[in-house]
Amino acid sequence: MAEIKDQENDAVIIDQLYRALSEDDLHGARVLLVQMHPSEIADAMESLPGKARSSIWSLLSPDVEGDVLSELQVPVRMELLEQMRPFKVAQVTKNLDADDVADILQELPKDMKDTVLLAMDEQNRQRLRSILSYPEDTAGGLMNIDIVSVRADVTLDVVMRYLRLLRQLPEQTDSLMVVDRENKYIGVLALTDILSKDPEATVGEVMTAKTGIPALTPAIDVARIFEQRDLLSAAVVNEDNMLLGRITVDDVVDVIQEEAEHTVRSMAGLGIDDMFAPVITSARRRAIWLGINLVTAFLAAWVIGQFEETIQQLVALAVLMPIVAGMGGIAGNQTLTIAVRGIALGQIGRSNARALLFKELAVGFLNGLVWSLIVMLIVVFWFDDWPLGIIIGLAMIVNLIIAALAGAVIPLGLKRFGIDPAIAGGVLLTTVTDVVGFTTFLGLATLFLLS
Repeated sequence: MAEIKDQENDAVIIDQLYRALSEDDLHGARVLLVQMHPSEIADAMESLPGKARSSIWSLLSPDVEGDVLSELQVPVRMELLEQMRPFKVAQVTKNLDADDVADILQELPKDMKDTVLLAMDEQNRQRLRSILSYPEDTAGGLMNIDIVSVRADVTLDVVMRYLRLLRQLPEQTDSLMVVDRENKYIGVLALTDILSKDPEATVGEVMTAKTGIPALTPAIDVARIFEQRDLLSAAVVNEDNMLLGRITVDDVVDVIQEEAEHTVRSMAGLGIDDMFAPVITSARRRAIWLGINLVTAFLAAWVIGQFEETIQQLVALAVLMPIVAGMGGIAGNQTLTIAVRGIALGQIGRSNARALLFKELAVGFLNGLVWSLIVMLIVVFWFDDWPLGIIIGLAMIVNLIIAALAGAVIPLGLKRFGIDPAIAGGVLLTTVTDVVGFTTFLGLATLFLLS
């Protein structure tokens, strides 16, 4: 309930902000923005058209511009970055964490990226280059190099004095990184242990030995590691186990959210798109999948056309055709969703793919029996035609079994060929269930009802 209220409050604030901007009440808009968190301002900008976005950006305090920029979705952020000079980008991002700045810079053209780096001070430039040397969707691209490391042979009392000298710890710090003399990663020292253990004990006696995450580990695998091990932070190491930086849970939450959004959009054949992107841009991005769907629709229509004489002689077939295809489509999509989710979470591989296939076939067969019987009785009652009821029942059993098979096999096959199953799976599945459904139903009707 609290979450629903928060969403309602956000909608009210966005509505008030939009009203203030549309009435040129800049003072009222500025008052609203001061009360909002940077992430809420980012949500508001994403929820409003381009002109309102520019107005909001012009009203922001320089202190929050960088935080808002880091919270924006890529298309909206790029829209702003394209209007900013490199020096302004460097100025806006100077107080952000290095990993957030790296995310922003990786979206810029190479020449502009280099210009922004040159506009920064030497220390920030070197820190960023170490992150930018790794792809953004890897552990190295996610990491923050703001870390505090200690050696295993010093005492906790020395560590405490060292922390007092620092006066400030990096955000999201729950533990210190333990390294040897060559900066090779050994494990972690929890802050709670520093406070609760004997000050004369050495770090090596108290620390927890852990392995770091290799810098080239894919981001989605990093998120899985955090989920499985309930981590708040983790060290990132190179191939020689040298400590490079750390990843914190807030970065992982962003990865999970982006992956979930990618999956949802991909199911509809959409990429990352701005809600208020130009009409031509949005239309162009969606047109390709509409075209692919049109081709598959014509294929299904061609199949129906092969049984034109059958349909003309028995009009009830035209009424009942959508039931067979529709039930197959729903059943197939259920299996497809399970398979895509399993692939995304790394839960499906060669070892268990066959077991999943047999399980889904069994589910398809059982549901086929149950629902074919129900549909058969409805058709018999409706048309007073037992042969027609039996035909549609048999067609539904076949189509639900094939739908389950296709729902499991298609995403696995697409993954093997390097194609995102979330994008292409639904289109192929719909084609299979429509073609098989129509062919089976009309084919059986031609053989047994009109022969």
